[in-house]
Amino acid sequence: MTDDDPPAPSSLGDLLDALENAASGPHVSTRDILNQIGERSYTPIILAFAVLLVSPLSGIPGVPTLSAILMVMISVQGVIGRQQLWLPGFILRRRVNADRFRKAVSWLRKPGAWIDRHSHPRLRGLTTGPARGVAFLLCMIIPILWPALELLPMVTSIGAGAVALLAFGLLTHDGLYVLLGYLMAGGLAGILLWLI
Repeated sequence: MTDDDPPAPSSLGDLLDALENAASGPHVSTRDILNQIGERSYTPIILAFAVLLVSPLSGIPGVPTLSAILMVMISVQGVIGRQQLWLPGFILRRRVNADRFRKAVSWLRKPGAWIDRHSHPRLRGLTTGPARGVAFLLCMIIPILWPALELLPMVTSIGAGAVALLAFGLLTHDGLYVLLGYLMAGGLAGILLWLI
């Protein structure tokens, strides 16, 4: 939490560049990712972990649960307006293989470029004021279910997609993506009710 945090990513391309830079060694830790994104950038951090779970990384045992813990902790701090992000040391030290991580980032490049091209500020009422807090709250609620659903990776990826859409919409002030995130979250709720 220093004043020399890097500038916060403002697009998916910027975010994927930061994630790729985090994978400079044989492993990538949560601390490496935060060092590249900036520890005061709540929305890009949530987006980073959500897009990684949309990728094949969601199939690695423990990754959905760790991501859920991270997103809930980060979202709570974002909702209450905490100025400095705090995460416990055991989470900051968690790491994955850098080769797998880079493959996941590469896999996300093409859809990320498409989304960046089709994004611009609109429906801003969904990205500011109380509506922003509601979106953050949903980014906190959705991951709570992931540890129980880890054996169903597709379901986790759908939830991560909803969180990614919400966070991307907040990051770019594009309310259309926030709206799509709400719709995807509703679809996930329908799937879970059907499974129950």
